Amino acid sequence: MKKLEVKKVRDLGPQFTDNVHRMVGQDGAYSIPLSKKTLWFFGDTLIGERPTEGSLWYVGEESIKPGELAEGWDRIDEIISNTGLLLKHNLGSKGFTDFKYICDEYGNIKQLVKPLPDENFVKERIWCLHGFPLNNKLYLFYQKVEIIEDETNLFPVSFNVIGTGLSVGDTTNWDFTRLVLRGSTIVWPGNQPQFGAVSFKMYEEERIYLYGVLLDHMTGIQNCYLARVRWDDVEDFSSYEYLVNDVPTWSPDVYNANPIFTGPPNELSVSRNDYLGCFLAVHSNNITGEIVARTTDHLWGSWSPPILLYKAERLVKNPLPYPPLIYAAKEHPELAKKGGKILYITYIEFEEYYPHLLEVELT
Repeated sequence: MKKLEVKKVRDLGPQFTDNVHRMVGQDGAYSIPLSKKTLWFFGDTLIGERPTEGSLWYVGEESIKPGELAEGWDRIDEIISNTGLLLKHNLGSKGFTDFKYICDEYGNIKQLVKPLPDENFVKERIWCLHGFPLNNKLYLFYQKVEIIEDETNLFPVSFNVIGTGLSVGDTTNWDFTRLVLRGSTIVWPGNQPQFGAVSFKMYEEERIYLYGVLLDHMTGIQNCYLARVRWDDVEDFSSYEYLVNDVPTWSPDVYNANPIFTGPPNELSVSRNDYLGCFLAVHSNNITGEIVARTTDHLWGSWSPPILLYKAERLVKNPLPYPPLIYAAKEHPELAKKGGKILYITYIEFEEYYPHLLEVELT
């Protein structure tokens, strides 16, 4: 395994800002390679106009209310809970230029994983996670959250995690069905690891490996866990196994799972990096702006301590009424060059609220 060190970082700036849909912000930014293009899967997507001054998330001195997160506020007409676009892998001097949003029959950006009739789309949001194509189907993981009012929270938006689920569809009409476990579309409720933050195809084993994060409310620490399932059993949730230790030992009981490392929000990436000769995980270090990497010889670990790749800063010059919030760092390994010597990583700064692209060259 080669030692991981950063030679230089090139800031390619916020992406997808130049579009015809009045899309003025989105987060998440998971990339899922398909046959000829890559699907980018996003969370809350803002349609409208950005304010000319002040915070994106405030009207005057008041932060937005839970209902406004769905129905819009000020110059924001609506927020679509999750969306996607198709991207060709050509990079310009400032990043991506050849992309097309997935739209409905009216030409509007389409929500891919939709709410059910009994769900309150105003307060219950369906946010993006990772996914994978398999057997002419496309599987998309999602996380369901409840938007709440919390006067103790320093940030504009507060939410509780309801849980994570899995949807299945195809790339023809981009309609997805949410799979059901024991009468619920929630496969892993909020007190379990939120699997689907990464889905890694292990071709030698014909298995999918899934990473997911759970907050330990006693310590305030986010812990990352690992699950796996055979390709043929993806829709059979009783067939999933959960990592107990790095021997490795696996259990069918999720409550026997033990964490493999700590610190990431529930967004990260895991890839095979041929240049380093190991597996590479990239994630935000909480919401500090630090983007870190870890390495291992095996998907289950043991993983190295975090290695700093880059420290992102809030770029807004004017004072804002909430602390810096930088999150969602992940690598997009399908874009890597020279076998993984050059990496492409995105992160979200909440006020900028576009996927911000970095080119990271290793020594």
